[in-house]
Amino acid sequence: MRQYIDEASRVTTNKGIDMADLDVGDVAPQFDLPRDGGGSLSLASLLGKPVVLYFYPQDDTTGCTNEAIGFSQLKPEFEKLGAMVIGLSPDSVRKHDKFKSKYDLTVDLVADEERKVIEAYHLWVEKKLYGRRYMGVERATFLIGSDGRIARIWRHVRVKGHAEAVLEAVRAL
Repeated sequence: MRQYIDEASRVTTNKGIDMADLDVGDVAPQFDLPRDGGGSLSLASLLGKPVVLYFYPQDDTTGCTNEAIGFSQLKPEFEKLGAMVIGLSPDSVRKHDKFKSKYDLTVDLVADEERKVIEAYHLWVEKKLYGRRYMGVERATFLIGSDGRIARIWRHVRVKGHAEAVLEAVRAL
């Protein structure tokens, strides 16, 4: 298992420096990012509690909105289990604030405008839509245990029923 001690010095890009996927049991790459409503949120500050870290492409799109609403509706259940739910995208804090306000979202959203964390989790990938190829964020969720290690990974997420499946995994921790 790979250990990520200084994630800031570790760069992962499509240029080939380190594109190996993260695995269950690996130490989750650390982050300290600006959050909705001001301030910042770091993974290190959450050590000792489970964290649901879900990556999504863009605020206020159909799939991303449905996913955020799903996690927001179940937030009280996650909290009963001591888990924190964090949504991460390359959108700005300002966009996150508008997104949360528009849909009354309750989950925490962090902004990774430089895509450093997205790349550290190996989620800046080539996508294809209507025959056009482009780089974008893969929709994925990482369940990080209270020990800071990855307990479960969902890649290529389908939104319907996803928040419920993640909640069941948190219950099983």
